[in-house]
Amino acid sequence: MRVVQNTQMHIGEVDVSKIVLDPKSRDDIPKILRGLQHLYQDPSTRAKLFQLLESDLAPKINKHTGRPGMTLWSIFVCGVIRLDLNIDYDRVHELVNQHNTIRQMLGHGLFDPTSYHYQTLKDNVALFTPALLDKVNQIVVDTGHELVKKKVGEVLRGRCDSFVVETNVHYPTDISLLFDACRKVIELTARLSADQGLSDWRQHAYNVKHVKRHLRAAQSTKHRKARNDAQQENNGERVIEAHQTYLGVAQGYLDKARETLAKPVAWGVEYLAAKVEIEKFIKHADRQIDQTRRRVILGETIPHDEKVFSVFQTHTEWISKGKAGVPVELGLRVCVMEDQHRFILHHQVMAKQTDDQVTVDMVKETKQRFADLESCSFDKGFHSPANQQELQTHLKLVALPRKGKLSQEAQAVENAEDFVKARRQHSAVESAINALEVHGLDRCPDHGIRGFERYVALAVVARNIHRIGAILHEQEARRTKRKPRYADRDMPHKLAA
Repeated sequence: MRVVQNTQMHIGEVDVSKIVLDPKSRDDIPKILRGLQHLYQDPSTRAKLFQLLESDLAPKINKHTGRPGMTLWSIFVCGVIRLDLNIDYDRVHELVNQHNTIRQMLGHGLFDPTSYHYQTLKDNVALFTPALLDKVNQIVVDTGHELVKKKVGEVLRGRCDSFVVETNVHYPTDISLLFDACRKVIELTARLSADQGLSDWRQHAYNVKHVKRHLRAAQSTKHRKARNDAQQENNGERVIEAHQTYLGVAQGYLDKARETLAKPVAWGVEYLAAKVEIEKFIKHADRQIDQTRRRVILGETIPHDEKVFSVFQTHTEWISKGKAGVPVELGLRVCVMEDQHRFILHHQVMAKQTDDQVTVDMVKETKQRFADLESCSFDKGFHSPANQQELQTHLKLVALPRKGKLSQEAQAVENAEDFVKARRQHSAVESAINALEVHGLDRCPDHGIRGFERYVALAVVARNIHRIGAILHEQEARRTKRKPRYADRDMPHKLAA
């Protein structure tokens, strides 16, 4: 039976609300634990959170039967700690088994020998969905607003901007992506053949090295320097020859893989998924062979919409935002909405979208969650005439600067006091973006678009909880601050005399 939190305490176990955290610590762990503790201490917040976890975390699984497993509260704590500390599962595994304060937060006492396995942590944290985490974020933000003493009916002033979260991929070239696809085809086909008792791929390790050797040969010819026109022409011929050889070798292994898959073997159900995966990588390899031949041998320019920048993370996009020193970023854009209290109200993963295409949706969806939102600031990338008109129906103040030369009417709007004030405060959203990047959203290690969306949503929740913990940590540090050494008001005058 999987429960939200164990109700029966054991010897040596400390109630979560009574865990003592060091108010003088400057590390991130006490702050995130203090934020989690605050969610647990408030009875209404804890009831909402526990009810949501019980109903929406793996809803198709019957939580009242089977082995106990991890409690839903411990799954939530592990996910938040992973994102807030920007660590991998190896360090999460070490912390939850060896860090005493974190184990207390998970509900384990001094004499509790319970330990967590690496794969258990990975499988359970992956149970979260973006929809569930969005609901959790609303609970967290409402709790944060109560903490900063937001008055009933007080309006929220939003700041909206986007940034790029990179995917865990290498720099893509046509021939390197072809090698990735061929390597997976050879390895997966060899594994499948061994399971079926076939001897076609006994030298699969050598086959991978064979493909890689021709990859390196094609790469090295591209870097040859020419001193004159004749040498430049000769180098061009060598480049084409090396690429043709490389494509021929790759095509040979792909044809051999197709022959293996076409053999009349009784494929079991458990092997059909592997066969489908092999065919997927064969399709990737065919595309890269075609594009390499068109670009290098035929001299064509490949349209951008035909390109794929990773055979493993196919949702990866090539993004150039014109930043100094950052010519290109490989990942996806993420748009965030922050309020004046520095809580992130809403976010959206922008798959094949630009800023101006998500402007209205960000405002509408944020207002569905927080009806007090009445003003919002943007940068020029979110501007379009349609956005300007549509936003006026949802917000009282739209601080969205226009592009190009302004008319007199537009100048009057952008010179208004409220507009100028909102624009001056807009740059504060960069602090929220930087905090997200430091606490997990610099690069996403999770696989697939679903893993990417889950990772981003969990990072937003963790950042808001960290914000709550930082506020409480600062308040407690002020209360425990020592008095000045010289408390006598006349002491400065005595010293001067």
